[in-house]
Amino acid sequence: MNRQLLLGLLAFATLATQALAQTPEWIWHHNNGKAPGTNERRFFRKVFKVEGKVQKATLGASVDDEGTVFLNAKSVGTIVSWDQPVSIDVTAELVAGDNVLGIRGLNHGSAAGAVARLDITYADGKKTSVVTDTSWLAHNEDVVGWQQLAFKPEGWTKPKSVARLGTAPWGDILSGGGAKTAKAGAPAKREATPAEALYTLPDFKVELLHSSETAEEGTWVTMCKDSQGRLIVSPQFGRGSEGGLLRVTIGADGKVAKREMLAKTFYDCQGLLYVNGALYAVVNKYSTKWDSGLYRLKEQTDGSFGTPELLKKIPGGGEHGPHAVVLGPDKKSLYVLCGNHTKLPEGALLSPHKNFREDHVLPRQWDGNGHATGILAPGGQVLRTDFDGQKWEVFCAGFRNPYDIAFNPEGELFTYDADMEWDWGTPWYRPTRVDHCISGGESGWRSGTGKWPMYYADSLPSTEIGVGCPTGIEFGTGAKFPAKYQRALYILDWTYGRIMAVHLTPDGSSYTGKFENFVCPLGLAKPGEPKRPLNVTDLVIGNDGAMYFTIGGRGVQSGLYRVTYTGSESTAPAPAETAGAEARKIRHELEAFHGREDAKAVEAAWAHLDSPDRYLRYAARIALEWQPVAAWKDRALAEKRPKAALTALLALARTSGPETQADIFKTLANFPLASLTEEEALTKLRVIQLSIVRQGKPAAELAQMAIAKLSPQFPGKSEMMNREIVQILIALGAPDIVSKTLAHMNTLKTQEDLIHYVFHVRTAKGWTMDQRKAYFAYFTMDRSGLTHPDYVTRWFEEAGRPYGDGASFNNFLKNFRKEAVENLSDAERAELAPIILAANSAAPANPKRAASEFPKPRARPFLKEWKTADLLPLLDQAGKGRSYEKGRQAFADAQCLACHRFGNEGGGTGPDLTAVASRFSRRDILESITEPSKVVSEQFQNTTVVLKNGDDVTGRMVDEQKDKLVLVPNPLEPNNRITVKKSDIKSRGFSKISPMPEGLINILSQEEILDLLALLESAGRKNHPAFGK
Repeated sequence: MNRQLLLGLLAFATLATQALAQTPEWIWHHNNGKAPGTNERRFFRKVFKVEGKVQKATLGASVDDEGTVFLNAKSVGTIVSWDQPVSIDVTAELVAGDNVLGIRGLNHGSAAGAVARLDITYADGKKTSVVTDTSWLAHNEDVVGWQQLAFKPEGWTKPKSVARLGTAPWGDILSGGGAKTAKAGAPAKREATPAEALYTLPDFKVELLHSSETAEEGTWVTMCKDSQGRLIVSPQFGRGSEGGLLRVTIGADGKVAKREMLAKTFYDCQGLLYVNGALYAVVNKYSTKWDSGLYRLKEQTDGSFGTPELLKKIPGGGEHGPHAVVLGPDKKSLYVLCGNHTKLPEGALLSPHKNFREDHVLPRQWDGNGHATGILAPGGQVLRTDFDGQKWEVFCAGFRNPYDIAFNPEGELFTYDADMEWDWGTPWYRPTRVDHCISGGESGWRSGTGKWPMYYADSLPSTEIGVGCPTGIEFGTGAKFPAKYQRALYILDWTYGRIMAVHLTPDGSSYTGKFENFVCPLGLAKPGEPKRPLNVTDLVIGNDGAMYFTIGGRGVQSGLYRVTYTGSESTAPAPAETAGAEARKIRHELEAFHGREDAKAVEAAWAHLDSPDRYLRYAARIALEWQPVAAWKDRALAEKRPKAALTALLALARTSGPETQADIFKTLANFPLASLTEEEALTKLRVIQLSIVRQGKPAAELAQMAIAKLSPQFPGKSEMMNREIVQILIALGAPDIVSKTLAHMNTLKTQEDLIHYVFHVRTAKGWTMDQRKAYFAYFTMDRSGLTHPDYVTRWFEEAGRPYGDGASFNNFLKNFRKEAVENLSDAERAELAPIILAANSAAPANPKRAASEFPKPRARPFLKEWKTADLLPLLDQAGKGRSYEKGRQAFADAQCLACHRFGNEGGGTGPDLTAVASRFSRRDILESITEPSKVVSEQFQNTTVVLKNGDDVTGRMVDEQKDKLVLVPNPLEPNNRITVKKSDIKSRGFSKISPMPEGLINILSQEEILDLLALLESAGRKNHPAFGK
């Protein structure tokens, strides 16, 4: 063979080898020789070098059945079906030197594989390719950070080559031969937030097991496990859906082995419990045909469930209706949790919790935006019943809207109650809180400005958490976690995506608590990292010792996750908690007297009225209140121990009539404020308030005695006491209270403190004209010099969002001003007219900035009727290179500020949008703009009133009284109100149409809409990555 022929053959062989090497291979994890499984997730990565300036780089990829492609840790493409490969320009994503390409694949069954080819063209004309082959690395677990270049792939192995591209069963998928090639930038299939985007504590691991098929499986809101450890999930569905419950079987490998739909048409459950061969469910009616109430579904021999049996109709529905059901520690009782819009079911009045009233010494105002108008005590409640739902009791109450309850191993009940975010910036704002739910307990929620402070002695204290939206809770009992985390109470925050571990320490007969983030978006724990939505809804501890939790609700994408412990600490069952056991035993003995008369009760209770343990004193007082007043009144009036006397007098003021008021006041005089601790002094003030509320305004002699004792104490060093004394002095008509209050207001540093007095002093009597002028000046003052308590700003920081006044804040001030004007005489009104006019025409000054950060809205012509489908393929473009200034202008031009808060600006008739990206994905945000009626929160629903004459009125209900309703039909015209007489009403209900008009973005261009989306994701931060180049 001559030299030239030999060289030619060698060159041909080299080219053939190169061509063969550049053919991608379908790869999959070797699975130790086993066939690919159903719903099996596998992970692949390849590190490669870029050597030179890249002119063009195109990535093609597919996965059987679906998957996501990552380049340098960024998601660049989503495959929704193997026959729809992605083709993406990734030129801008490559960097000089090392890069990493990753694929996350999901197989639904049968054949499995992943294939990719990255074609790179350099500026000098040189071309190279990176293809899937056995040089890649594969893994069977979703390890945090696996898509990143710096990740160390310990335990990763070479993949199995399934077939070369072009062979059966897939064919030449990347060349388009027979394939329905997806367009570059096509909208990705919805998928739950990936586990690698989440933070958890060291030595814990989070895995995403399954993303729901939303149309078929709904969006998940509650979960329990059955006797076999299978998970039963209740979804929410759109109206008209057949729906049903989802049962998920977890395999021995911790993965989803089977999914099946059960109990067709039965859904909208917010509480599930499997016990005694039956599924108990609390339906909270949204779109389902089933009424709100407690149901029982008996399991059949074939594993299905029988026809739902309504055990008790519970009058309530929507977001503040009936929620959870759990098994009591006696294994004979069911406990059912209801939100504050739920009325007591028939027959539930003779209960441990009774004798409840609003108990405000001065008039309250309803919410500035009309939420929960007319809703009175008891508020949210825990009901107790039997397995057949025959006997019902109110176990405890006074909550706003907790979603779930849970017993600890010692048999103590807890809940995680909601805040009212529209109250931010006011003194009556109460953060989300963990409540210890005891017999006859009162947690003090009242509507509008009427929420009780936690120090009221006729309520119970809480562990305050901060801002958020409570959903499911559960103790770690049974988890294969270290003892500390077995004992923890896990609470879920839907809005900010947090699962928090609350560590409860026995304290007397109750507990104190501290919390930490257990699972949350990565960006919440590590500033600078992305903060993906994680709408956590419920969790259970599985039979395998792992924690399982779901995300979903309000139409968002659902997912099922698993949390396991991978560290070296012992996971043996935690020993029983013995601290506080004796105190809890005594409390339970006192609670046995709740709900009945017993000759032994007074003596048993009296021994603990002086206890330093607030929970023991509370339980003793409730036992006392159940006994005839005549059996203990004299003893209460003769008691000399301050704590015992004040607690007994509190009970007497709550249960007796006007005939004991003089005795109560005279006995209180035996305990001067200066001789008492702050806690005791606050109890004394509360006794006076309750006597005025329940027994009537005292006779002149008693009133003057109280004024003489209290007036010198105001103002004092304790702001808590100042707040209570001023209310009593106003209620009693103290002659100098206006001047003293105005003088005190001038010394206050926080907005919350100032608003307390602006609100309450409006009802005082005996004003001079100069005092009136000074008071009305507060409505136009610049509040920029005021601060907030440190704990308030901390709550917002911990949630990863900036502070902002609540949506009702401005309307509260308007209503206070309006009522203050109504209290003027005609002569005063005439003289103050210029000041009143100025106050009415001026918007409340921003407490942080004197001028708006937003540009003035511009009148814009119609441009295009935008549909969701027009913008979905462009969503990735909202994440980079956007304009902050143009986003703000679009926000103003589309009239968003008229109804929505953003930062500390805007209206209050729609949701606060400052942190909207913490709870909704970019696609969800877009759909809420283009299809505002697709999902409407109950907080923002209009009310439709059908009149007897056939007319109807639809609008936001801002006031309800005995004889009338007041509606605002147009959120953009809040002063246009319609009053409807109740006698004229035929029916009323929530409207299915959003108050937000459609088409508000039809004046914007495509680029402006993307800038608007970027602004909403940024929470108003100009340095957000979306505005980078």
